[in-house]
Amino acid sequence: MKRVLSGAFLAATLLSISSLSTQAAPDLEVGKKVFNANCAACHRGGKNTVNPQKTLSLADLKKNQKDNAAAIIAQVTNGKNAMPAFGKTGKLKPAEIESVAAYVLAQANKGWK
Repeated sequence: MKRVLSGAFLAATLLSISSLSTQAAPDLEVGKKVFNANCAACHRGGKNTVNPQKTLSLADLKKNQKDNAAAIIAQVTNGKNAMPAFGKTGKLKPAEIESVAAYVLAQANKGWK
C-alpha cells in the first residue's frame, strides 16, 4: 500500500511539473493589443492621466513597488482607486493580464519608446 501511494504521489508530482512547463509564456504582442484596447486611454506612452505621479516609467514603477510582473498582475487584476479591477470583473483573462504585465515591463525597460 505504501509503495502504491508513493507511486501515485510521484506520478501526480511529475504531472503537475510537466503541466507547468507547457504553459505559454506571456505574449508581448497580445500584451500590446490588450494594453492599447484597455489601458492606453489612461496610460498612453506610459503616462498616467489620472495621477501623473504614478506613471508606468521604470522609475515610478520602482518607487511604487510595481516593477515586477506579480505586482503589475495584482494591480491589473484587482484594480485600485480609479483603476478598474480588470481581472475581478472578467474583462480580461489571466493570460491577457500576464501578457499586458510583460508588455508594460518591457516598455518601461525601453523607456516607452
